[in-house]
Amino acid sequence: MSHLPHQVVLSTCPDMPTAQRIATELVSRRLAACVNLVPDVTSVYRWEDQIHTDAEILMVIKTDKSRYPALEAAVRELHPYELPEIVAVTLDNGSAGYLRWITSTLEETTP
Repeated sequence: MSHLPHQVVLSTCPDMPTAQRIATELVSRRLAACVNLVPDVTSVYRWEDQIHTDAEILMVIKTDKSRYPALEAAVRELHPYELPEIVAVTLDNGSAGYLRWITSTLEETTP
């Protein structure tokens, strides 16, 4: 199994306006080709030794590995959480056409 240069990065936000703002900024900066915003995700987690259950918005961010450091920095800069979830999964397979689109979208320059 070979790894492709593409990644899916997952992050959660407290509400849709925050998620839309971060997603728009990531796409605008060409750090992401696409961001899916999945509403009504329930997160159960331990924070400061308390169990919490919160409704959140899941961001599914499509990018490539070379942009990950800048993408992580941007999410940290824009995110209201003290410690935002930012996890990346490197892709092993995917639709060749879609993966080419990710690459070309991230590389395009505006005249």
